[in-house]
Amino acid sequence: MWFRKRKWWLTATALLLILYIFSIPSRLFTTPTSFVIEDSNGELLSATIATDGQWRFPADKQVPDKFAKCIVAYEDKRFYHHWGVDVLALGRAIRQNISRKRVVSGGSTLTMQVIRLSRNQPRTLIQKLIEAVMATRLEFSYSKKSILSLYAGNAPFGGNVVGLEAASWRYYGRSATQLSWGETAALAVLPNSPALVHPGRNRQILLQKRNQLLDKLRQNETIDSVTCQLAKLEPLPDQPKALPQDAPHLLDRFRKDYQAQKDNKAVTRIRTTLEASLQRNVSNIVERYHSIYKANGINNAAAVVLDVETGNALAYVGNVYHPEDPETESHVDIIQAPRSPGSTLKPFLYAAMLNDGMILPHSLVADVPTQIAGYTPQNFDLGYDGAVPASKALARSLNIPAVRMLQQYRYERLHALLKQMGMTTLTQPADHYGLSLILGGGESTLWELSGMYASMARTLLHLDQYNGKYDADDIHPPNYIQGVKLISKHSPASSGILDAGAIWYTFQAMEEVMRPGEELLWQQFSSSQRIAWKTGTSFGFRDGWAIGVTPQYVVGVWVGNADGEGRPGLIGVSTAAPVLFDVFRLLQTGNWFNTPYSKLQQIEVCRQSGYRASDLCPEKDSIAVPLSGLRSGLCPYHQLVHLDHTGKWRVTADCEPPSQMQHVPWFVLPPAMEFYYRTKHNYLPLPPYKAECLATLNADKAPMELIYPRPNARIYVPVEIDGTPGEAIFTATHRNTTEKIFWHLDNNYIGTTQEFHQLALHPAAGKHTITLVDEQGEQIHVSFEILEKKNEDQ
Repeated sequence: MWFRKRKWWLTATALLLILYIFSIPSRLFTTPTSFVIEDSNGELLSATIATDGQWRFPADKQVPDKFAKCIVAYEDKRFYHHWGVDVLALGRAIRQNISRKRVVSGGSTLTMQVIRLSRNQPRTLIQKLIEAVMATRLEFSYSKKSILSLYAGNAPFGGNVVGLEAASWRYYGRSATQLSWGETAALAVLPNSPALVHPGRNRQILLQKRNQLLDKLRQNETIDSVTCQLAKLEPLPDQPKALPQDAPHLLDRFRKDYQAQKDNKAVTRIRTTLEASLQRNVSNIVERYHSIYKANGINNAAAVVLDVETGNALAYVGNVYHPEDPETESHVDIIQAPRSPGSTLKPFLYAAMLNDGMILPHSLVADVPTQIAGYTPQNFDLGYDGAVPASKALARSLNIPAVRMLQQYRYERLHALLKQMGMTTLTQPADHYGLSLILGGGESTLWELSGMYASMARTLLHLDQYNGKYDADDIHPPNYIQGVKLISKHSPASSGILDAGAIWYTFQAMEEVMRPGEELLWQQFSSSQRIAWKTGTSFGFRDGWAIGVTPQYVVGVWVGNADGEGRPGLIGVSTAAPVLFDVFRLLQTGNWFNTPYSKLQQIEVCRQSGYRASDLCPEKDSIAVPLSGLRSGLCPYHQLVHLDHTGKWRVTADCEPPSQMQHVPWFVLPPAMEFYYRTKHNYLPLPPYKAECLATLNADKAPMELIYPRPNARIYVPVEIDGTPGEAIFTATHRNTTEKIFWHLDNNYIGTTQEFHQLALHPAAGKHTITLVDEQGEQIHVSFEILEKKNEDQ
C-alpha cells in the first residue's frame, strides 16, 4: 500500500515537473507584426501596419536604458531580484485590495505581465496563479534583458499601438533611443493605463502619473532634480504621427520576399543597405522632375543607386509616392517591373564583340539602310552615316550599326550572355527576340540591368586584386539586406565572362556621350565627374532609361508611365539622363578605372578604318587593344588602285603598260556605304576609268548599288491621307557622280537619274524586279515584293 502511494506520488510529481518544464512555448508571441525596414545605421525608413490592424514592431533585443529604468521603477522595482514572482508586492496588493474591497493593485511583476500578454486570458485568480507559475519558468529560460525586451515589444500603448518602438514613432516621431526622460516616462506609464493617451481626454491624469514616475526616478537617484524639473516641463504626446515612408517600394519588396520564404519564423524587421539621407535626397530629385514631367503626361519615375564593390543598394526609389492620387499608380515598383530596355543593352554587345576579337575599338561598322529577313531597323534621327567607328556608334546609340553587329555576333550568343550576366526576364527562346533584342525587343528590370552594369565595373575593379584573374562570383545581382554575404562558388580563373580590356574600352566609349544641356563644355572642367553612361528609349516612347557607372557607384533611372502609355518627348537622354546626373552630384566619385595594361596588346591599326593595318594602309596608329584583337581581320577597305602616269585615270594592264602605271593605296567603301559616308566626311572617290580601258573591265567591279529596296525585300506602301496610293522612294548610288542611271521596272523603262539617284514609285501589290543600267551598260537586278494591306495587318 505504501509503495503504491509512493509510486502515485512520484508519477504525479514527474507529470507536474514535465508540465512545468513545457509550460513555456518555444514562441511566446505569435501575433502578426508590422513589416519594418531600417537604413544601414538603424534609422527607420518605412513601416506598415500588421495584418491585425495593430502597429506592432518586432521586439527589439535591446531595450533603451531610459525605458528600462522607467518601467522597472514604475511597474516592478524589485524586477532584478525576484524569480518571476514578487512575494512582497503580492502581499501588499492583497492587503490593499481587501482593505478597500476592490482591486486597486495587482502585484504582478513584469515577468508575469509578459506571460499575461502572451496568453491573453481573462484576469481571474486561477489565471493569476497560472501566470505566477509560468513566470518562474520564464525566468529560468530568459535573461532579465530578454524579458524586458518581450515586455517592451508587446505591451499596449493605447489605441492600435503595441510595443515601445511603435509607440515612440506614433507619439513622438522618432526612435525610442532618442527620447528624453520626460517622453520615456510618459510612455512607461501607458501600458498600465493605455486609455490615457487619447488626445483631449485624461490629459491631467496622464500628466500626474508621468510626474509621479519622474519623482520616483529622482528619489532613487536615476536622475537629478534639475533633470526631473526639466522633464516635467516637456509636453505630453498629442495626435498620433504618421510613420516615415522614405522607402515604401522597398518595404513592399521586402514583404513580398518574406511571404515567398518557407520559414514563417523570420523576423518582419530588417536593416537594409540603404543610406537614409541619400534615399531622401534621391527621392526629392525624382519628385522634382516628376513635377516637371507630369505636365506632359509622364507620371512615373524611379531611381536606384548601387555600390559597385558590394552590389548593395544605397538608394531605392521605386516610384513617385502619391498614394492619394490613383492616376500616378504610385503603388507600382518600377525598379522590379519588366520593361523594354531600349538601347541600354548595346554596351554588352560592344564588349562581347571586343571580347571575341570580332571588332577592334574603332572598327568601321556599316550604317546604311538595312533590311534583314523583313526586319528594317532605323536610327533615331532617321539618318545614315554610311560607315561609323564602333565606339562612336555606341556613344551615339546608333541602331543600324548595332543590329548589323548583332547579326555578325548572332543574337543566340547575346541572349546567352545576357542570362550569364544576370538577366532573368528573357523567358522566351532567343528566336523569339531575334535581332530586335539589341533595340529593346526583350524586357529587363532596372534592378537587374543596374546590377549587370555593376558586375561589369566590379570585374574591372577587382582585376589587380585577383592578380589579373577573374572571379565569376563578381557577377551577381544587387542586394538590399545588410549582412547578407555571398557564398563563394568559384576560384579566380584566367578568363571571365567578359575580358577586362573589353569592359574598359566599353566604359571609355560610354564616357564620350554628350551630356544633356551641357554640350561638350563639361569636358573643359577637370573637376567634372567621369561617368560612363548609356541612355535608352523604348519603341513608342514608353520608357526612358539612363544608367551611369563609376568605379564606386552605379545609378539607374527610369522615366515613363506605369501603365505603359507612350508620350511624345519621352526620350531617355532628355528625361532620365538629367535625373541621373543630379543623383551623381550627390555622390563622391573618385578616380577612374585603372587601365588594364596586362589585358591589352599594342598593335597598329588603320587610322581610317579602325581595323588592323595592312600593308596598304597609308596612315597607321598604334593603340592598345584587348588580346583577342590580335585575331581580328586586316583592313578590308584599302585596296591597291592602278592609275595612269598622270594619276587622273584608273587603268588596267590591258590598256596601259605596267611600266607607266602608278600603284596607289586607296580607301574604298562599298557603294552604299560610300553614298552616305562622303556627305559627312572628307572622302576621296575613285578616279574614273580611262575610256579605252572600259571595254576590258571585269563584270565583278560593280560601280553602282541599289540602296533601297534590298534584295527580296517585302514592302508595304500605305495609302495617303487623301486616299491616293502612297509612294516608295527607291534609292541607288553610283561611284561616278556624273553617270546617268536608267531605271526599269519589270523590264519597262520608268525614268533616268543623274547625280542624285532617287525615284518615287507606287508599284502594284505583288512581286517585281527593278533593273538599273548605267551609261557603260553595267546592270543590277533586284527582286522585291509589294504587300497588300491585309497581309500587313496579319
